[in-house]
Amino acid sequence: MTKRKFLGEFEQVTLLAVVHLNGEGYGMAIRRSIEARTNREVSIGAVYATLERLETKGYVSSRAGESIPERGGRARRYFEISPNGREALIRSRDMLDSMWDGVDLEAASDAGQEVA
Repeated sequence: MTKRKFLGEFEQVTLLAVVHLNGEGYGMAIRRSIEARTNREVSIGAVYATLERLETKGYVSSRAGESIPERGGRARRYFEISPNGREALIRSRDMLDSMWDGVDLEAASDAGQEVA
């Protein structure tokens, strides 16, 4: 297990994109999925750095696909979530759910806007 118990935001987003792509996610497809679902631009370098970190932690595994002529004969690397990655996502979601439990942002907003 890693030192940090919970995933960072971009680690969560990246892992969720891997899950959405169901074992067919490679770097650019993962990037597109993140951009489409978060409506924010993401650098391919950030995606690959995060995938490498997640693989080192044992949260994803990768396999080489077929060689692709458009890629100069290089194969795509496909990523899949591991059981440890599933557990890490669940832990992070549960922690956030626990933090949100009982939060009423409208009441908090009203309390912060008292009239002097």
